[in-house]
Amino acid sequence: MKDGLPLYLAGSVLVLALLIKAPALRRGWDQPLMRAVCALLVVGCLLTFLAPPPSLAAVNRLTGVANFAAPLVYGVLTAFSGASIVLILHWAGGPAAALRRATWVTVAVFGAVSVLIVAFFVLGDARVERLRDLDTYYANTPWLREMIVSYLLAHTVGSAALSLLSLKWMLRVDPALRPLRTGLALLTLGGVLDLGYLVAKWAAVGARWAGRDWDGLSTYVAPPLASAAALLVGTGFIVPMVGGSAAWRDFGQYRLLRPLWKALRGFARAGVATVPLTWWSPVGIRLIHRESVIDDGLLALASWFDPAVRSAAYGAARRQGLTEAGAAVVADAAMLAAACRARAAAERSGAPATPGAGSAEPAPYRLDGQPLAALAREFRGSPIVDAARRGLPVDREAA
Repeated sequence: MKDGLPLYLAGSVLVLALLIKAPALRRGWDQPLMRAVCALLVVGCLLTFLAPPPSLAAVNRLTGVANFAAPLVYGVLTAFSGASIVLILHWAGGPAAALRRATWVTVAVFGAVSVLIVAFFVLGDARVERLRDLDTYYANTPWLREMIVSYLLAHTVGSAALSLLSLKWMLRVDPALRPLRTGLALLTLGGVLDLGYLVAKWAAVGARWAGRDWDGLSTYVAPPLASAAALLVGTGFIVPMVGGSAAWRDFGQYRLLRPLWKALRGFARAGVATVPLTWWSPVGIRLIHRESVIDDGLLALASWFDPAVRSAAYGAARRQGLTEAGAAVVADAAMLAAACRARAAAERSGAPATPGAGSAEPAPYRLDGQPLAALAREFRGSPIVDAARRGLPVDREAA
């Protein structure tokens, strides 16, 4: 297991990408781009979990055929190269007819190479199991030599195309689309490392053809390059999927609202149940859920709001130099903190939940993004609010 840890890690990244994208894949299966994403992630997961030596040995043992894992991994690697090109083509866009034609050509070419790899393996003689140096060990063996050359050629074309297309598109994409540019930069760097892996492989195989022994390039230099390339490519495909501006904005809002959610989630009204979330729920759904919990807590505490606390906090904030709008947010947050403290104290004492001095009408909070975000910032960071939370006079914070 230790031998294949980097590749298993890269495979885990691709599995994570597949889980993140699963809801969108189900909804948009009729879209070619979604199918390309799904194909790439599935093939990538298979490749990274099959390629490490422990997995190769397990496949050979289960099938009872020495080196059976070799054509399997080479075929999957070839399919991954083709799927990468197809996804980049669809990402870049273009006329539908041209995209469809390019996709079919790519699938046909790389599919044919995969079939040839299997055929060459069947025709060759690979009786001696080699888990780490099969390329150089069988570099001069009839038919197996052709199998090795076929997969290296296909992988070289795929990796070069992925690197060039990623770099070309990265230079043309809008700089404001940072997640997409970051993903393309990672794909380009991953492609360059993969080309380094291929250079080491070609050099070692070529040295065998010339009667030299450069096997160390294939056995010790190439694998780390392949592992790093797989990790970068997997991350490069994940970043644009989860790193769009809307996703990052939702995530930032979700984190920012945590103090309010944590303070208010215990005050839900009787008979009101929230919808349970699964661990794979998208961040947008989690944000809506968190806002709903906060809204329910605000309504439950409405009768505990004390205008005197708000007035004192507003005056203290204004004396500190805050604008009217900023002081109003601090005052609302302080009144909310005092209401949380008073309600919690009543519940701990076992006394009936007697409302404070505030009106029984709900406070005028809305669930659009900015008011809740501003309230959350002050609820967590304002010293005036902290004084109200601890039951101290908020006027002292103006000094």
